[in-house]
Amino acid sequence: MLRDQFMSDLKAAMKAGEKDRLATIRLIQAALKDKDIEARGLGKEPLGDEDILQLLQKMVKQRGDSAKMYIEGNRPELAAKEEAEIAVIAGYMPQQMDEAEAKVAIAALIAEIGAAGMKDMGKVMGELKGRFAGRMDFGKASPLVKELLS
Repeated sequence: MLRDQFMSDLKAAMKAGEKDRLATIRLIQAALKDKDIEARGLGKEPLGDEDILQLLQKMVKQRGDSAKMYIEGNRPELAAKEEAEIAVIAGYMPQQMDEAEAKVAIAALIAEIGAAGMKDMGKVMGELKGRFAGRMDFGKASPLVKELLS
């Protein structure tokens, strides 16, 4: 379970004196705790591994956007910090699919659920998010789904 992995890695980072890794793991745990509190308020269960992977994917995207803005703002030291956080967070995520693998998976899913046109795009994207959380970049998957549905 990912929660246990975060805790053991946190302890290991403390013992090894890896301050940057420790700070990033604490950021992950803080985001996870926020989502758990939000779920509890809605009467739901704490996040499972699939939901945690979606959270990690969102964190990677946020840091990627920040790094890009820092580079554009001529702040390479801050961009490097964001990139280092991305590396730690990505270490908890499964291997990302490349474009060819994603295309094959999307085509198979479209055939499986019988999607016929653009009206089924939401259904296809929802199913993709359920099955491939953390393994597929849905920002890149969306144009592929459009291409295959049209």
